[in-house]
Amino acid sequence: MADFDLQRSREQTAREQVGVTRISRATAWLLTLALLLLIGLVTVSQHVHDLRAALRGERSTWLPQSLEILRAVPEALDVFHTSDQPFFSRVLAANRLLLREMGAFEDDLEDASILGQLVRPGMQTVLTRLGVGNEQVYVGRDGWLFYRPGLDYLTGPGFLVPRQLARRAAAGNEWQPAPQPDPRKALVDLHRQLRARDIELVVMPTPVKPMVHPEMFAAGLNKAEPLNNPSYAAFVRDLEQAGILVFDPLPILMRAKAETGQPQYLATDTHWRPEAMQRVARELGDFLRQQDLPALRAATGMRTRAVEIAHTGDIATMLELPQDSPLFPPETVPLEQLLGARDDFWRPDTAADVLLLGDSFTNIFSLEPMGWGEAAGFAEHLSLALQRPVDRIARNDHGAFATREILARELARGRDRLEGKRVVIHQFAVRELAVGDWKLIDLELGEPLPSLFFQPEPNHPLEVRAVVAAASPVPRPGSVPYADHILSLHLVDLEHDGTLLADPQAVVYVWGMRDNVWTPAARLRPGDEVTIRLQAWTGVADAYDGINRSELDDFALQLEEPTWGEILE
Repeated sequence: MADFDLQRSREQTAREQVGVTRISRATAWLLTLALLLLIGLVTVSQHVHDLRAALRGERSTWLPQSLEILRAVPEALDVFHTSDQPFFSRVLAANRLLLREMGAFEDDLEDASILGQLVRPGMQTVLTRLGVGNEQVYVGRDGWLFYRPGLDYLTGPGFLVPRQLARRAAAGNEWQPAPQPDPRKALVDLHRQLRARDIELVVMPTPVKPMVHPEMFAAGLNKAEPLNNPSYAAFVRDLEQAGILVFDPLPILMRAKAETGQPQYLATDTHWRPEAMQRVARELGDFLRQQDLPALRAATGMRTRAVEIAHTGDIATMLELPQDSPLFPPETVPLEQLLGARDDFWRPDTAADVLLLGDSFTNIFSLEPMGWGEAAGFAEHLSLALQRPVDRIARNDHGAFATREILARELARGRDRLEGKRVVIHQFAVRELAVGDWKLIDLELGEPLPSLFFQPEPNHPLEVRAVVAAASPVPRPGSVPYADHILSLHLVDLEHDGTLLADPQAVVYVWGMRDNVWTPAARLRPGDEVTIRLQAWTGVADAYDGINRSELDDFALQLEEPTWGEILE
């Protein structure tokens, strides 16, 4: 009996002590002070870092980063008081602005945190060596890296499954409208508008890396059979039934892989190798001729020049490793640059009867800021295959709608970019079928209207002082596979030498991110004053128009002729 009572006493004591930790008052005070000191040290260090950045001109305000969100309150109040909408609509509009600014603040905080900048590269090195990667990058075999959205496209549900379409259509929030998820609607609508002008549409869904090289992601995956989303076959069938031509590069790349035994994609980048891209361009040229679209012309004086380029891929950059990290050295590839009759680099021709709408798969090897050379991309080699000029509209991101929006704005401004066209090729990364916003966009030709927005004379830049009225968002460095980004500003009260200009406002494109680092412009907010040098956008459009860019929310501002800006302070 005594043993039983002793056992029960021990069990009762154990139950009473489970989850209970007793510490002395002195120890409790010591731990509390240490925690407060650590929090205070991080906060003070961040504030000192922000002050130094402001003194160097890298930030537009001396306010601590934690207080910058308060700068959005006056703008929200202004939206509430100046709108002529009903009361609750004004409340929602002001709330949307605050939510958007809070989201931008969270991204800014994550990027600019001095503690994160100190700790993240080392931690990411450890995780990468363990084969983990990060939220956007998966580590494959033999030094290969994979972009998560490409794998999500393959492993996720069918993008045309009704439940999936409904889920994406309801995915909007207070500050970001839901996407139009069905690519068939947008492409059939584009086909209808082009056919009204006797223009043929060719849709070119471009494979992502794990579709062609699953064996480099994990051992044991089938090396010969191509992979795809469960809805892809139905997507192609529906487009062809609507009379739309579909050119699928996947069989071409799989055949090239089998015949040559060589990789078709870059090991640390999201994009294809130049040899694979050139083969697809030649096959697309043959496809267009088989459809009796542009006829073969006599040689136009084009020739190629062989060069080599070494670069580290965009996925490796997204890992945010230390700059001197040896984990993923630069990859060297051969390029075939396209030269004209005067030995100048190939340029798109707006008078050509072939228009290519493309994304980063078009820009790679063509857009020099991407780091993989220039004048050797998909449009260049399609032009070579056809032996004729080609027009090009390409933007690195948002292949589902970005190039159609650019074309629509050109037309709305009264510039008929479709005049004389016989075929429009819509090239986009196939993952856009599952994640893109396939909004319906009207291609209506407008009338050129007089503008009250400032335009500098070509080759005559002008330094002005101005106030920021609106700024487009900039993605957090490392969150997208592009190291550079251009943002849009609406500037008002333009002054030169203290005198207000006759046209005192402008829509200005400026660098928001370079080499995965935010520029001071990325932190501009409405009400900030800036000194900026403006020049004609036409002087830099060939070099910068393909770079990922965010636009202003006001569509009327998107229709204004932009200028290019360089912030001076």
